[in-house]
Amino acid sequence: MNKQISVFILTGFLGSGKTTILKKMLVHEKAKGRKPGILLNELGSENVEKESFADESMIELLNGCICCTIQDDMRTELTTFIKNEENIDTLIIEGTGIANPEEIVEALTHPDLIDQVDIQSIIGLVDASRYLEYQSLFQSSKEIRVMLKQQLTASSLIVVNKIDLLDERKLKKVTNKIEQTTSGYTPSIVYTSFGEVETEVLFKKRFMTENFDLVKDSPKQQNHHHHHHTHPFQAMKLSGFGKVSKKDFTAWLKSQQLLRAKGYIRFEEDDTIYAFQYASRQLEIKPIESATSCLIIIGTDLNQEELKKSFEKLQAT
Repeated sequence: MNKQISVFILTGFLGSGKTTILKKMLVHEKAKGRKPGILLNELGSENVEKESFADESMIELLNGCICCTIQDDMRTELTTFIKNEENIDTLIIEGTGIANPEEIVEALTHPDLIDQVDIQSIIGLVDASRYLEYQSLFQSSKEIRVMLKQQLTASSLIVVNKIDLLDERKLKKVTNKIEQTTSGYTPSIVYTSFGEVETEVLFKKRFMTENFDLVKDSPKQQNHHHHHHTHPFQAMKLSGFGKVSKKDFTAWLKSQQLLRAKGYIRFEEDDTIYAFQYASRQLEIKPIESATSCLIIIGTDLNQEELKKSFEKLQAT
């Protein structure tokens, strides 16, 4: 495959306006002469909005949520979809209303998929008319409050929708609550009614994925890697490296401020290729038959050059 597909992730609680934004984005891409594809995820056994997208290149994932029960299915289906739909320029993923965007990013940055997609933005929809209700200890549940926080803190663009349904005082309360939830980084926030957002705002690249080939001195993709990023999540891929010490590799992972790491690696101790996962400061490995060594790192405000240099020091001599 010669090109990466631009991916936009739509997240937001039930009724926040995701499908409206999705349709708007589809119209825009077609008007620009590009071919969009969509991935729709439903918790139930049937997608009631399927007929609205009958003419689209589409993947349906039913009976589960991308973020939990069918993440592997998503990766498999998407790999096949990309292979069969060679002319797709843009992929828009609409998760369920309870999906955690971090887990969607987790699936998209799998070693077998990361080179085929380019995550552009995580667009989080907020129903302004009900947001305070969802945050209330008396009108909501802990599960809903946690889920809403996950969606907001993962979003690189927040669309506060349905502002026509509340007055200025309540809108100010909604804004204050969102700013408290997203303290620590500065997402872009737009306010609207009926999902009327300028398309250039929706299609702006806000998520950075960088690829570094350690065989060379420079990254394959240099765009923006030296800039300060205001979005919460970044992903970087290191490839072209040899064996490393398992002990040193484990210590290196624990010394970095990483959310996740995964990939394929060979250790000095043997000639086996391992698939590895690193989360919660725990490294899990399992031998596999064949793969090309690579390391994928997911985190916030990654100092990518420093990570690259420090990892190079682990290289077996």
